[in-house]
Amino acid sequence: MAEMPGEAPAKVEKNATTGIARISLSQKAIDRLELRTEPVTQGPGAGLSIPYAALLYQADGKTWVYTNPEPRVYERQPLTVLKVEAGVVTASVGPAVGTQVVTVGGAELFGAEFNTGK
Repeated sequence: MAEMPGEAPAKVEKNATTGIARISLSQKAIDRLELRTEPVTQGPGAGLSIPYAALLYQADGKTWVYTNPEPRVYERQPLTVLKVEAGVVTASVGPAVGTQVVTVGGAELFGAEFNTGK
């Protein structure tokens, strides 16, 4: 996805069925946010291991992460946490092993998705 002159920093497209947005960022926005990702790994048993820095909480206590399914694109995905220990989240439900999750910049993606900056 080549960046165009005058391209908006973020383009948010809400899925009418799920309410979850697909957020496309310009390369300049990614650089400015210093966005970082790490992969989901296989945890103990059937669990998933996710860096604690990727974990975000909604006001009602639900947990989720932002995934990076393709270059410059980010999507929120729910997560069912089993435990948090030593900087690692073990989850029973979440993104597949190998999926890149945002570890730096998730709060800014939340702001873009929910338009909290306006």
